[in-house]
Amino acid sequence: MVDVEILGMPQSNFVWTTRIACAEKGIPHVNRPTPPHSPEIDAVHPFGRMPVMRHGDFTLCESRAICAYVDKAFDGPSLIPEDLRQAALTEQWASLVSTTIDPLLMRRYAVSYFFPGTADGKPDRSRIDAALPEMAKQFAILETAVADGFLAAGRFTLADAYLVPILFWLRLLPESGDMLKARPGLSAYVARHLERPSVAGTAPPRPEKD
Repeated sequence: MVDVEILGMPQSNFVWTTRIACAEKGIPHVNRPTPPHSPEIDAVHPFGRMPVMRHGDFTLCESRAICAYVDKAFDGPSLIPEDLRQAALTEQWASLVSTTIDPLLMRRYAVSYFFPGTADGKPDRSRIDAALPEMAKQFAILETAVADGFLAAGRFTLADAYLVPILFWLRLLPESGDMLKARPGLSAYVARHLERPSVAGTAPPRPEKD
């Protein structure tokens, strides 16, 4: 069998989601660390974003499309339930994480720590502080959503594969880490799923401490 290749930096939550999908299906895959807008990424993604996938002579971009391909092309547990309503709920939460939760928690908040773009390289406090009230609302919503231990369908699905990588990074940052600790249900959810073999086996390297 030709291995699936996932191109993109392993620290990217969307790259990690596609790798979790591969691991859940039990298929051989390799992650080739590749930055956005590199020639390899640009050759597949029209806007130079990661991840992209190569499987033999077939290439694909966008994490949701990659996960759908992996789910349909290979045997193994389905990432989307067969039941129509459970499938719809899974898609609903995968979309909410991608379009609403990621833009706030990762693109506005976490990026302000990891890639602040400030003159002195220090975290962008104005962006961080502005995000905190909305973050508190999202954490409350998420704790309710994972009350049964999963985001949708009562089992691990693609929706969880989208959310867990985000919460992994948020545990490492001060304000979001405190918000997680204040939400025992959500904190227990992420801690348990970080031990899941598909998640633990594809986890990116943590940033080095100064």
